[in-house]
Amino acid sequence: MRAICLALPGAQEILSHGHAAFTGGKRIFAVLEEYRGELSLCVKVGLDVQAVFLADPRFYPTPYIGKQGWVSLKVHAAPVDWDEISGLLKGSHQAVSVPVKRAASKNKR
Repeated sequence: MRAICLALPGAQEILSHGHAAFTGGKRIFAVLEEYRGELSLCVKVGLDVQAVFLADPRFYPTPYIGKQGWVSLKVHAAPVDWDEISGLLKGSHQAVSVPVKRAASKNKR
């Protein structure tokens, strides 16, 4: 996982809340954490496709940030599919790398 993440543009590994996390610039795109005794990979997939992932029992909404389009994959729920994990990591990196559009200020001067 580390090799895949660090090969992405601008990626760095950090420690976030005691968990290994990877950033693309200033924003986190992946976290490896243990939640309720389950080792999980947390990635941003976006609200538009989140339901597709959540239909698979290996995934659950990431605590606290699931409402922002994040899902967590139970790493040991099935044999590790590195192609799938690579796709999830690359997609999440791309999702957080897209600039956030700010609403135009209503207080124009």
